[in-house]
Amino acid sequence: MGLRCSERAWDRVILSPVPDLSFEVSRRALFGLWVAPLCGTGPGPARNVILYGSEEPLPEAIRVHAGPVTAEFEPGIAMLRYLRYGDSEILRAVYAAVRDKVWGTVPPRVTNVVTEQRADSFRITFDVECKQDDIDFRWTGTITGDPAGTVRFDFAGRAESTFQKNRLGFAVLHPIKECAGRVARIETADGGWQEGRFPDAISPHQPFLNLRAISHGVAPGVWAEVRMEGDIFEMEDHRNWTDHNYKTYCTPLARPYPVEVRQGQEIRQSVTVKLTGAARPTRASRSGEVTIGEGDGAIVSVPAVGVGMAAFAPRLTDAEAGRLRAAGLRHLRVDLPLYEASWRERWARAAAESAAMGAGIEAAVHVSGNAEQELREFAAARGGARVVRWLLFHKDEASTRERWIGVARKHLTGAPLGAGTDQFFTELNRERPPVSAIDFTCYSINPQVHAFDNRSLVENLEAQAETVRSCRKFAGGKPIAVTPVTFRMRFNPQAKGSPEKTAPGRLPARVDPRQMSLFGAAWTVGSLKHLAEAGAASITYYETHGWGGLMETAQGSAEPGLFRSTPGMVFPLYHVLADFCEAPPAAKVRPTTTSDPLRACALLIEWGRRRRLLAANLTPTEQVIAIDGGLAGPRARLRVIDEHSSGAEDIRRTFAPAGPQRGSYRIGLGAYAVALLESA
Repeated sequence: MGLRCSERAWDRVILSPVPDLSFEVSRRALFGLWVAPLCGTGPGPARNVILYGSEEPLPEAIRVHAGPVTAEFEPGIAMLRYLRYGDSEILRAVYAAVRDKVWGTVPPRVTNVVTEQRADSFRITFDVECKQDDIDFRWTGTITGDPAGTVRFDFAGRAESTFQKNRLGFAVLHPIKECAGRVARIETADGGWQEGRFPDAISPHQPFLNLRAISHGVAPGVWAEVRMEGDIFEMEDHRNWTDHNYKTYCTPLARPYPVEVRQGQEIRQSVTVKLTGAARPTRASRSGEVTIGEGDGAIVSVPAVGVGMAAFAPRLTDAEAGRLRAAGLRHLRVDLPLYEASWRERWARAAAESAAMGAGIEAAVHVSGNAEQELREFAAARGGARVVRWLLFHKDEASTRERWIGVARKHLTGAPLGAGTDQFFTELNRERPPVSAIDFTCYSINPQVHAFDNRSLVENLEAQAETVRSCRKFAGGKPIAVTPVTFRMRFNPQAKGSPEKTAPGRLPARVDPRQMSLFGAAWTVGSLKHLAEAGAASITYYETHGWGGLMETAQGSAEPGLFRSTPGMVFPLYHVLADFCEAPPAAKVRPTTTSDPLRACALLIEWGRRRRLLAANLTPTEQVIAIDGGLAGPRARLRVIDEHSSGAEDIRRTFAPAGPQRGSYRIGLGAYAVALLESA
């Protein structure tokens, strides 16, 4: 992967002076070792492709303020984000969505954005087209903010075709940090009032129904009322799908769906956010740099981290297997639908590839109503492959029921047997596993059930930890396996029948170009941090190779214009997982705290006298990360993977010496860059 770069690239990383070696000399020495081999003569991928997998530029948010309230409007997706009163977040976001008959979200195309910002008020207008397959819906948005801090979002839409929808209209996202466990005052659609609390643990069902307005405290003596008009609303705990918020939406799920929207039908809604009480002018106290220090949580064991077997890539070559072996991955997940003839070929491949990787097998066994015979036949053909855990699922059940555990115990031997769901955490939360009958609980996650932009994926990282903590409340003290973690849904559990064919000019629904990008690496650091710190015992990430893997195949991308990897390319997230897996099973994870978790995150591992910290810039702009010197000690070594080095397969072997200044390491990280800082 050829990159254009210059010696000035190293200036992006800020190192303190090294004893007995001037900064300039150490900088030039490292440049020769690290950056120079990357400077190819070919054009290489565009910068944005390296950063986040697409040539399209990220739309810049429009910052607005209404009296004491600040917010950001993101024109690319017509979303009003981060409504704040000083440092307190009132709402995470307000937006409108069109969701089809299988809960797919139709991407919005936003045009004609006009912004008027005055001294203490604003007005934004824009047009939106939601057009996909048989759906053609257009709407106009108007957002206003006044000096008193009142913000109103109006939606006026018209159907240009007849189609089936499961949901159409506003969604309001309340933040977890400011709301979890706190009092909410509710006005119901019939004019009544009641008081409740936002859930602390993830609620399996809607905490509030029949909503017209909801109020919560945002500061001493200050409340925020959110009033919704044009439909009846209710709230769900979005953390069930790893969205880090509570979502208030229309229309009630108790009503039948899908519903036909007729051509020419008009829909109007509004959301108004109003401050009550002693609100006064205030501004957020955000610092220019992000600080990282040691957290207050428990020190836990490192989870066993593995990878899934590639679904649509050829068998591993010797070189690919060698890379995976070098990464130190602990297991290879294989899915075995025992009611299909394909399981025999999959099992043979998993046995060969896991042995070549030097890893055990995480066997996800899927059975039907004929489970006894299916499991008996599998046990007879199993052979001597090393299995580290069994996952048991039933093809007609969202969460595995106890009756199948007893059947499986007779045939799936030699390793712990777990069950749960192969879908979203919500299925496990609503139908709790039979914990007395299993050795561990399992579920899968992905960050793109409801939102798909980079910022939303970053926001949703914290919710991954919430799933582990909530699962622990009903897991009977037994281990929790999160398997697999993928960028997109592997399948849509709401869609019935055969999977839809991929339209020309599109990638398959389960493929995300960010897999091969720096964003993918930074996001993986955040995922590892939150799942590991929360106490997950095992985590399975992505696939071995191909579109959903840790590296590209030797043949290269099947759609090079859409997924712009190069043949044999090692994706940046490979290095993150390899850095983590290098720690021995006896290593520990120490919690870290970050001054702004939407801008940066860090993961700290220790074994013996050695400490390793992975820090990631979660934004598309360069920023300075200040790391407490105690996390790595007085003498450490540093390595950064950024847009100038991400194509170097040997980057993990190249370090520079570093030492803290005034008690902290200050590191300049480029867009979505990842730094490794460890005790020397």
